[in-house]
Amino acid sequence: MGGSNNMEVSEFCLEGRFIDFVIKDGYKLKGLLLGTNEGECYVKLAKHLRPAFDLRLPAGTWLQVVGYKEYDVKKDQVTLKAERVMAVRSERGTVQTIAAPQEPPSIDNAKVKPAKTKATILVCQKSDCMKRGGKAVCQALEAALSDRGLEDQVTIKGTGCMKNCKAGPNLVMPDKTRYSQIQASQVPALMNQHFGENSLLVEPENIREVRIYNRKLY
Repeated sequence: MGGSNNMEVSEFCLEGRFIDFVIKDGYKLKGLLLGTNEGECYVKLAKHLRPAFDLRLPAGTWLQVVGYKEYDVKKDQVTLKAERVMAVRSERGTVQTIAAPQEPPSIDNAKVKPAKTKATILVCQKSDCMKRGGKAVCQALEAALSDRGLEDQVTIKGTGCMKNCKAGPNLVMPDKTRYSQIQASQVPALMNQHFGENSLLVEPENIREVRIYNRKLY
């Protein structure tokens, strides 16, 4: 397909191994880095694809990306913009869509219930929170989700500064409750509180020292 006098636009389809996400301002997902036969390649994600990605996508996952290639003749610059991303299962030669534009349901699938939107736990990724135990908190959250079989229902998303650095680590649960000074040992109690296992709640000894905004943990 054509473009302006200074811009040539065409479709592309490439495969490569996922290297890393490209994130701006500490939390804004912008694109992907892929390792291809021609070397490392940056692919910009269309805005409608960015919310669909799980930031825990393992490095090395083989991906197939379909979209548009824009060539700026004046600047001699090429930009790849993804419209659909799929994981390739090489052992079977099949692909599974990771992110794609939403399409209206057809007559055949109109009765299929839409997938539930994942709940999101926001965790500050800035250096002050990381120094105060933020990395261990993230690991504890991932372990707690796995233990409860919630990986498909809840996702963990890193953010920029939450403006409460001295009281880190800081996190926000899906119901918008914000917690500060959370330690990894307190995560199981926190998960029980927010995901329906109050009868199994065992509070860490220092749970009362946790700073909480407008709500109590128990």
